[in-house]
Amino acid sequence: MRPYSTGAQVSLNSLSKHQSPPLPRQRQPLQRADDFAAAAPRFLMHDAIHLVRTRRFLPIFVTQFLGAFNDNLFRTAMVLLVIYGIYRDAEQEATFSAVAGGLFIAPFFLLSALAGQLADAHDKARIVRIVKTAEIAIMVFGAAGLLLHNIPLLLVALTAMGVHSTFFGPIKYAILPQHLESDEVLGGTGLVEAGTYIAILGGTLLGGLLVLQRADGRYHAELAAIAVLLVAVAGRIAGGFVPPAPPADDPEIPGFPKRGMDWHIVRASITLVSAILHVRRLVFAVLSISFFWAMGAVLAAQFPPLVKNSLGSDQTVATLFLAVFSVGVAIGSVLVNLLLKGKVSARYSPVSALAMGVFVLDLFRRVRGWPVNGGELHSIGAFLELSNSWMVLVDLLGVAIAGGMFVVPLYAFLTTTVPKSETARTIAANNIVNAGFMVAATGILAVAIGFFEITVADSLLIVAVASIIAAWLGWKLYQSEDGRSADQD
Repeated sequence: MRPYSTGAQVSLNSLSKHQSPPLPRQRQPLQRADDFAAAAPRFLMHDAIHLVRTRRFLPIFVTQFLGAFNDNLFRTAMVLLVIYGIYRDAEQEATFSAVAGGLFIAPFFLLSALAGQLADAHDKARIVRIVKTAEIAIMVFGAAGLLLHNIPLLLVALTAMGVHSTFFGPIKYAILPQHLESDEVLGGTGLVEAGTYIAILGGTLLGGLLVLQRADGRYHAELAAIAVLLVAVAGRIAGGFVPPAPPADDPEIPGFPKRGMDWHIVRASITLVSAILHVRRLVFAVLSISFFWAMGAVLAAQFPPLVKNSLGSDQTVATLFLAVFSVGVAIGSVLVNLLLKGKVSARYSPVSALAMGVFVLDLFRRVRGWPVNGGELHSIGAFLELSNSWMVLVDLLGVAIAGGMFVVPLYAFLTTTVPKSETARTIAANNIVNAGFMVAATGILAVAIGFFEITVADSLLIVAVASIIAAWLGWKLYQSEDGRSADQD
């Protein structure tokens, strides 16, 4: 077997000229764990943990983990530095947050179609190396912005990281069916999702710890600047070990855009999204995932004001909420693979969505009845001593576990329903719709709070109602599972 190349290719033009050899479909004899898994009882095949000992999965898992970790490390450090160390005006801080959010999500609207086309037309492993090399350059600007307290540099780096995530996003899911067996894709998807949320938590926590206040009251982020560079380098090293994933030659769905590049951003995006609308199961899967992310966007936006204004607690409790939510999604992501025994199915998605709604509804009930805090904000210790505080955490954990169980099979469904030659473009189209739903959800929430006097607690009721729609979509998707081919309407 030829050795895997780990050299970075810095020109996309070279991709079509130097294609990597196809990855053999049989498991590679790189780890004895593969041989053990093959010989073990059938149920062990659904224990996805064995994948982290294989060359087929570990490099892309680590690369994705470090990317999500670094993204949240940089964003958290940037926000804290700007709010506490640069700006002193609430209006400026609000404007910065809005601009930063828009700059980060804009690439998902504008460039997802190009990202999907590139990933389907070229070796995904080579694109991973290009993207991770670019991350190092991006973090040079980001680190300079953190060191110099330079907001334009910080926003340039933030926008570039949005572009980075846009081009890496389709690959992290689309590459799995090429490297994993059919009964491993669901487990691999669950591990990627679980790892992502743990990375979000870790990066957010470390980003907060590395922005320090000097004795004179000024804030500095030298350690954060060093950290983002080191993590970017580590991500590039991990990306160098991802096995080749050349373009697949599977027959494509009739009517799906032909493989190749359409550099017209708007036309390419419209064409790609329109293509998946002709496949019934893809429509239900994409809408279900989009509803999940819309609900998640509302919950994430409400965590800080919910903790401060409704529960009378400080930022340490908000961090606790983030930790509980991240761990819960990770648990749900792994648990659903065990329940489905490796089979890609939306069987548990409807009940998971309803469970999310029940836990959110109970959380709404407890928040509405929470006693008013007339003194200082509660720390973690004081919060946990309050009546019903543990039940609030149980509700939050339940929402997160159910959310992980809901969304993981849907991502696996996207990558296994379509031919391997179309997986990246399908994920890219999904990302465009997801971004639209998230922006719409947060916009509707802002209007509801600003003009209709909807409280933070009331927004939980909106999420609970939306979960019914998500459950219906999941049920329709499950009903359509009468065959593995993507039938068209």
